[in-house]
Amino acid sequence: MNVLIITGGSNGIGKAIAQKYTTEKFLVFSISRSKTQEVTYQQIQADLSNTTAAIKALKTVFLQIDKKRINSITLLNNAGSLGEVHTLGNLDSKKIEQVIHLNTTTPLVLSNEFIKHTQELHCKKQILNISSGAAVNPYSGWSVYCSSKAALDMITKTIAVEQETVKNPVKCMAIYPGVVDTNMQGIIRKTTSNEFKNVARFKALKENNELYSPTFVANRIYQIDNLNQLQNGAIIDIRTYE
Repeated sequence: MNVLIITGGSNGIGKAIAQKYTTEKFLVFSISRSKTQEVTYQQIQADLSNTTAAIKALKTVFLQIDKKRINSITLLNNAGSLGEVHTLGNLDSKKIEQVIHLNTTTPLVLSNEFIKHTQELHCKKQILNISSGAAVNPYSGWSVYCSSKAALDMITKTIAVEQETVKNPVKCMAIYPGVVDTNMQGIIRKTTSNEFKNVARFKALKENNELYSPTFVANRIYQIDNLNQLQNGAIIDIRTYE
C-alpha cells in the first residue's frame, strides 16, 4: 500500500496532485480547509492555520492507516497563501502572522508529527514541500510570501540533515512548480503596479498561454517522485529537472 497525505488538496495544484496519485492506486488523504466534490480520495476538513486542528487532522489520518501494509508513505506540504500583496508598511500585521503560520509553521509542525508517527516504519518515507522560485527571488510586494517560502526551503534542508543519521530516515525535498494557472495567479493579476511592480509580467504569462496547468504539474511531480532518484535535501525546479 502506497500512501499520500497532502495538505490543500481541495483545489489548484493540490487537487490535481491528489487526483493523479489516486489514479496511480495510492491511498490519498487530503487535509484542507474546504472539501471538493466528485473526487474519490479521502478528505479531512481542518483549518491548517490552527496548529491544534492540523495536528488532530494528521492523527485522524494515521488512525485510518494499517501501518503493517505500508510500502511507501509521503507527506506533501502543499497548502499555502500568497497573502496581501503590497510593500511592508502597507500590510495588516495580523494577516502577516496568518500567512507565515500557514506557509511555514504548519509544514514544520506537520513534518514533526509525520516523523514521529513513522519512526518505526521500514519503507520509503518522504516529505515533499511545495515551495516557489520566490524563495530565492525577491519580489517587491511579496515580502511575506518570499520569506515564508525561503523558510520552507531551509526546513527542507535541515530535516534532510537531521535524518541522515537516523534509523529509518525520512527523505525531505522541496519542489518549485513554476508559474501555474491557479486562483493565486488570478489574485496576482488583479493587483496594481503600485502594489506589485511585476504585475505586467504575470498578466503577459496568462495572455501568452505560458502558465503551466495544475494537471501538468501534478503529472511532473508524480514522475519525478517515482524515479526514486530524489536526493535528500534537494530543491527541485520542475522546469529544469531531468
